[in-house]
Amino acid sequence: MRSLTRRVLLDTRYTLVGFPTTLIGFVLMLTGFAAGLGTAVVWIGVPLLAGTLMIARGFADAERGWLSDVLQRPPVRPRYKPVPPGAGRFRKMVNPLTSGQSWLDLLHGILNLPFAILSFVLTVTFWLLPLAALTWPLYGYFIMRIEGNMELPELLGIGGGYPVTALFYVVAGLVFLALMPFVVRGAALMRAGLGRALLTGVAELQERIEDLAEGRAAAVSAEANALRKLERDIHDGPQQRLVSLAMELSRAQRQLAKDPDAAKATLTNAISATRETLDELRALSRGIAPPILSDRGLAPALAALAGRCTVPVDLDVQTVERYQAAIENAIYFVCAETLTNVAKHSRATVCTVQLIRLGDVLMLSIGDDGVGGAHVAKGHGLAGLADRLRAVDGELTVQSPDGGPTLIMAEVPCG
Repeated sequence: MRSLTRRVLLDTRYTLVGFPTTLIGFVLMLTGFAAGLGTAVVWIGVPLLAGTLMIARGFADAERGWLSDVLQRPPVRPRYKPVPPGAGRFRKMVNPLTSGQSWLDLLHGILNLPFAILSFVLTVTFWLLPLAALTWPLYGYFIMRIEGNMELPELLGIGGGYPVTALFYVVAGLVFLALMPFVVRGAALMRAGLGRALLTGVAELQERIEDLAEGRAAAVSAEANALRKLERDIHDGPQQRLVSLAMELSRAQRQLAKDPDAAKATLTNAISATRETLDELRALSRGIAPPILSDRGLAPALAALAGRCTVPVDLDVQTVERYQAAIENAIYFVCAETLTNVAKHSRATVCTVQLIRLGDVLMLSIGDDGVGGAHVAKGHGLAGLADRLRAVDGELTVQSPDGGPTLIMAEVPCG
């Protein structure tokens, strides 16, 4: 009830205060635009147009602040075209004329007036109707006595007299009171729709483009980091083992003629080293794209990760759906890297992994009772996980105070 009352009051403030504000802005902007356009040929109109656009920007900023309350979203302000470095006085003065959003602000200031009038009238009407009807029993009796006229219920054939008339108005007032929040909300949204389209639409598109650019950059960064890590792991592990294996085989070849028993022992060691190298290569391939993930999905792949972790893992997978390969790879990679960090650095005694789907969001939660201190600052392993998630429009959240416990959550859109 409190939230509904607050919603009605915010919408009412928006429509009531917005009408006189819009009217003042309409007069200033239309007058300034007409005067500036009419005198532009003699250059006097140029500063008039620039000033009018700056006035429009001020009214637009005020409207954006109100829109955040009505639409229940953070305020969005587009970026206006900045003044070029080293620009002269005239170039600075006419800079508003070069910004497309400035003209959208002006267009909104002119087109908004009829919407503001209609929303104002609807709001005032549906506030006054229930107020007048519900309070009629307080003053209606005296009106009936003074005028002596037939009241509305009698005209409708309901009956006459003060009690029936008072009841009729009370019922009508309750009906209008029930309708009032919906009408006021509709009036506010009607006017806010124009403001969102003209004043924040471009900014929202800019933010979306920036998010896509950041996602692509994050994907490139994540892949580059993964390749560097893979190269380092191969160089430090299998490559060194293969070099040692080649030396062992060369030695066995030399020993065959002189000391067959020594050659046999050398070959046995080489075979053992070959198996260890194969195990390392399998482990590295599992970190890239494990076959179990592509063949059977996230649940078996995460179960395999949990089984290989040196820290006991309590696994809870509540979704068995298949998702896009990029999403499954991102979730798997985050889980694999996090469990590796838990085993290496956390000193935890138990770890929990939960995968659930909430609406159109796939959520992976990994917690441990270790020493904590994990964060996503650049230069740390978790920063790479955040970049990989951004590549699929996901988000990484880390709660890891010093002393623990640690909770890492990955949210990825999957709708």
